[in-house]
Amino acid sequence: MDRTPAVATETNEDAIPAADPFAIFEAWFAEAKGSEPNDPNAMALATATPGAAPSVRMVLLKGHGPDGFVFYTNFESRKGGELAANPQVALLFHWKSLRRQVRVEGTIMEVTPAEADVYFASRHPESRLGSAASDQSRPLPSREIYMERVAALRAQHPDGSVPRPAHWSGYRVTPHAIEFWQDRDYRLHERRRFTRIGQGEWTSSLLYP
Repeated sequence: MDRTPAVATETNEDAIPAADPFAIFEAWFAEAKGSEPNDPNAMALATATPGAAPSVRMVLLKGHGPDGFVFYTNFESRKGGELAANPQVALLFHWKSLRRQVRVEGTIMEVTPAEADVYFASRHPESRLGSAASDQSRPLPSREIYMERVAALRAQHPDGSVPRPAHWSGYRVTPHAIEFWQDRDYRLHERRRFTRIGQGEWTSSLLYP
């Protein structure tokens, strides 16, 4: 019996070019929006306390470009407290349908109140009510209590036009590093890491998988 191991037949050409990392992200994200069955904008957000205790959760990307990656949250939540104490974060996008992932490392900055108002107003009325009624991350004796708070707000704002709570806003992650990962046959994967060296300037190199 022939026991000769299989040999990878993929091309040696780079799947991840040494180009503008934001342009690469835009192209990959566009493909993900066409192939992912749910929430192509979902990303894992890793934070840490001043004592370096890590935590991670999924959030949704709500804006991106050369100035960074934007998400929204309750500033009084656990993640909000950790972000206030330690502005360093990491993001991870995993698009299983494309066999790709993107890692982002950087620091956060609050979006402007005007930006937060525009996004909050764009949400579904029930989502606005849910955010305003939630003391995110705090103990909840029963789901019934939360739903009663939502109902009370709905009665006050039957058209759903509840104002944005002052403690609900967004952050923009300004990256200092972006890493792209492309799955390849036989685990001969491809990785390229971009590191910021100046305003709008990046250097990159391939990494062993």
